[in-house]
Amino acid sequence: MARPVEFDENKVLTNAMEQFWREGYEASSVQKLLDCTGINRGTLYNSFGDKDTFFKSCVDHYNKVVEKQIAASLKNSKLGPWEAIEAYFDETVLNVTNKHRSMGCLLVNSVCESINYDKEMRKVVRGSLATIRKALLARLKEAHKNRKVKKGVSAEFAAEVLMNSLHGMRVNSRDGKTPKQLKELVKFTVSSLKK
Repeated sequence: MARPVEFDENKVLTNAMEQFWREGYEASSVQKLLDCTGINRGTLYNSFGDKDTFFKSCVDHYNKVVEKQIAASLKNSKLGPWEAIEAYFDETVLNVTNKHRSMGCLLVNSVCESINYDKEMRKVVRGSLATIRKALLARLKEAHKNRKVKKGVSAEFAAEVLMNSLHGMRVNSRDGKTPKQLKELVKFTVSSLKK
């Protein structure tokens, strides 16, 4: 009787996630995924499915990190709306490891590559980004209600500005901008919207 294959699923998903994050979906061949995870082809297909399914599992794994960042900042009821928004940028861009900062963002990197994805893959990645936008928008609506958003700026538009900034900062961090430079961008963006 064959022994069941044993592996640490969290470690496999983390290593594969970082491979996709570093090199992108297209450049992450099945062989590279096997090499970085230490599992064999049979285990990959039996436990995680094909490359598309494995990628989706890695995005779900990444989303758990995103959810923790949102919980610590945007959903933290002890913080006012703008404090929560600044804390979110700290959590996601500034307070991450140098390694992860230099890789940018799995979601943003994937959007940049998404022209090659099928419709379902785009939906998965964009759905994850929509979760971030929704959390930002909730705090912006609170700020708007309290008249803490500059006159003439809607909560919806402010959310678009912040998402655009977030995407840009992720690309800039991948391009080597320092945490100090990124913090200045966050402060400028927030001050352009905050009343």
